[in-house]
Order: sequence, then C-alpha cells, then structure tokens
Amino acid sequence: MAVTPGLLLLFSVLISLCRGQFSPDWPSLDSRPLPAWYDEAKVGVFMHWGPYSVPGVASEWFWLQWNRRDPANPGDMEIVKYMEDFYPPDFKYQQFGSQFSAEFFNATFWAELVAASGAKYFVFTSKHHDGFNNWPSKRNFGWNSQDIGPKRDVVGELAEAFRAENKVVFGLYHSLFEWYHPLYLQDKANNYTTKYFVEEKMGPELMELVTKYQPAVLWSDGDWEADPEFWDSLKFLSWLYSESPVKDKIVTNDRWGRGVLCKHGDFFTCSDRYNPGVLQNHKWENAMTIDKESWGFRRNMKLSDILRMEELITELAVTVSCGGNLLMNVGPNKDGIIDTIFEERLRQMGDWLGVNGEAIYGSKPWTHQNDSLNGDVWFTSKLSPSDGQVVYAILLAWPESGKLELGSPRPGQDTKVTLLGLAGTDLKWTDPAGQVTLAVDLPELGGVGLNWGWVFKMVKLENGGNSIWK
Repeated sequence: MAVTPGLLLLFSVLISLCRGQFSPDWPSLDSRPLPAWYDEAKVGVFMHWGPYSVPGVASEWFWLQWNRRDPANPGDMEIVKYMEDFYPPDFKYQQFGSQFSAEFFNATFWAELVAASGAKYFVFTSKHHDGFNNWPSKRNFGWNSQDIGPKRDVVGELAEAFRAENKVVFGLYHSLFEWYHPLYLQDKANNYTTKYFVEEKMGPELMELVTKYQPAVLWSDGDWEADPEFWDSLKFLSWLYSESPVKDKIVTNDRWGRGVLCKHGDFFTCSDRYNPGVLQNHKWENAMTIDKESWGFRRNMKLSDILRMEELITELAVTVSCGGNLLMNVGPNKDGIIDTIFEERLRQMGDWLGVNGEAIYGSKPWTHQNDSLNGDVWFTSKLSPSDGQVVYAILLAWPESGKLELGSPRPGQDTKVTLLGLAGTDLKWTDPAGQVTLAVDLPELGGVGLNWGWVFKMVKLENGGNSIWK
C-alpha cells in the first residue's frame, strides 16, 4: 500500500495523542480533546481592570484612542475633550498608573461574588494592550501592579482567593501585543521579519504567567496585526498542551495570530459579543459586556447602557442552546469596587441559575435550538439518570393567553411537563392537530416567583433523543 501524505499526517496525530504530546502544527493541536469541565461549565465572568479604569471614560482602549484622535470616532473625541478639560497638556497616560489605587480591592469578595453569580469560571485581564501587568513580571519593570498603583500582586491574590473559595475555575486574559512597546514597534516597522518583542518580552512573560499562576483558561487577544508564526503561537501551544503544569485542564481560545480567529482553538470567539443564534460545529464562547458600551469601567455610564436581566437571560438561553458558553464582563473601578449595578446583575443571574441551572450546566444542544413556532423559546437537553432524556424549553416571554404553544417537541402518552421552581406540579398539556404539537396550560404568573426566563422540563417526549451532540 502506498503511503500518502494524508496517511503520514494521520499517523503523526495518532502518535501525538497516544503520547499526550502535541506537535507545533494545527492538525496536531486541533486534535486535542476539549477538557470536559469547560463545556459543562457554560457560564463565566470576565473582568477588565487596569490604568484605563482611572479616567473611566469611553473604553479600555483609552490610550490608543487618545493618541489616535480620529474625528470620525466619537469615543476618540470624547477622550480628547475629557483630557483637554481636566488634565494639563503635558499629562501622560503612564501617570494613570500611580492613580490606579485599588485601595478597596478585595480578592476574596470578588471570588465570593463571582461564585454567587452562578459562574463556573473566571477570566481576569493579566495584561491588556497598554502593556500594564497586574502581576510583578520579571519582564516588566515599573509598569506593573507591584511597582506602582496597587503595589500588590493582583493576579496572585485573585488566584489564591478563587482557589480558596473552590467554586469557580480561575483563568487569565493576556494580550500578545502592546500598542507602544518599543520592541514591538521595532518589529512592526520591520514588517514582522524580526521577533525582538516576542523573544525578549512577550514569549518569556507568557510562559512565566502560566507557570506561576496556572490558569485553567488562557484567553489570548491582541494578535491580529501579525501571523501566528511571528507570535510563536504554535510552539507555545505545543508546550502548553504537552509540558506545562496545566496541560491536562487548560483551554484556550482562537486569538493566536492573523488568520486563526474562528479556525483554531479549544473554543472559538470569532468576534467580540459573538452570538450566531444557530448551532455551531465547534465549541464557542459568547464573550460580552453587561455595560453595552465598554469592557472597562466607565464613570459616565447610564442605566440605559446596562443590559436588563431580560436581555442577559436571552443571551444565556440563545448561547447555550446553540452550543456556546456565556462569558459576562464587568469592569471594576480604579479603587477595586465592582459597581452596584454590576453586582446586582451578577447576583440576579446567580438567583436565576439557582432555580434553572439544571437546564444550563452540563446540558447539550437539542435537535432543535429555537422552537419552530414560538421564537421566544430555546431548547437544551440532558441525559438524566432518573428521567432519561430530558428536554428543557427556556421561555423568554410569558404568553398573555396563559398557554404555551410549541411546534418542535412531540409528546407521547407518558410525557410529563413541569416548570422549574414550581415544585410538585405536573402541568396539563394537549397535542392539538396542526402545527402546534404541544400546548401547555400555564400557572398564574404571580405564583411562579420568577420575573424573567422560565424553564419547562419535558420528559418522555417521542423526539426527546439528541441527534445533534452526543
């Protein structure tokens, strides 16, 4: 039999899997199974925090927008006007570092709040595009949280607090590039034919971050200006999956260089606030913001800028139904305080998940994601030891008719329908002729005890089996 290049590639991948080693090429790296904990978790919390939290204007891209001064960009001009009105003309962005005080930062409280939100993992900005490190990196002197501002190892304190709480998996965000690092600007001027920044700063720093703090999520960003070969992404991922101290549990995203987005990675992000609304054939994540305008804290945000709980539950329902995870972002202020409106939203999400979490955690997409008749209903499914194949219908708008009419589930003689949070009550249902396959008589909304997002549990459906994801 002739040995073709395709067979050689297959043999290489199989050998890598058997040895637990992954070579620095996409076929091998993409063959790594997704650690099960991540798909089961479904919900995470993201936090952006750094010197950009001091002015708290426009966004976490404050420094770049201030320098760019694009008249066509409202955010740029908002920042320019703010600095002209309130700061002397010779003020530098780096001076925000010493004002990044963090005097009320309490890592234990953050860990407790994230756990109360129902999130199962947490991602924190170890370094954003401004290059400020929230830990005392050996490759960063004078522009990190130990040397100025908080005078603390913020990443270290958070890692310790989350592991002590032992309810939420700890993860880190890391930007590959830095807008104004001299070595990066030199490589960029050389059209990325040199790699001084990667070899002397970014690469060693990233390995230090993983080795020292051992995150279970590594959320990469700041990759789009150069190819993965410049970033040494393949070599790093091979080390991460094969030799690093987190090789068995780590998950990473798809931001490792130009052309990688939405093609390679343990989970795809594809774009910020990515929510395609249809089933995807690869694990994905909807990283989104509770403040619709910014990832970082904004002192001038308005209540109308904040997602209502109805909107947040909709994001969760659509995302999980289509096979994704939801990563909700909030930005603490410069003092380390999480704004009251953010705390309220996180605790409300935790209350909702406390009632309805069985439809979310560990669930799989069902054969149908959105009901064929009722666009306000999204489905998940799960194999239960006691109930067999279960289908959950997440209802986003309560029908005024008092009857829930669906077109996708097909009931059988033994089908049971219950409402999560309303214990001990089997709801009456019929299977009318025509497009409506299941009509459920609803209880009085006032007696249900939930204001948004109601979950109906259906067992013993004739089409309850999952033909999509096993």
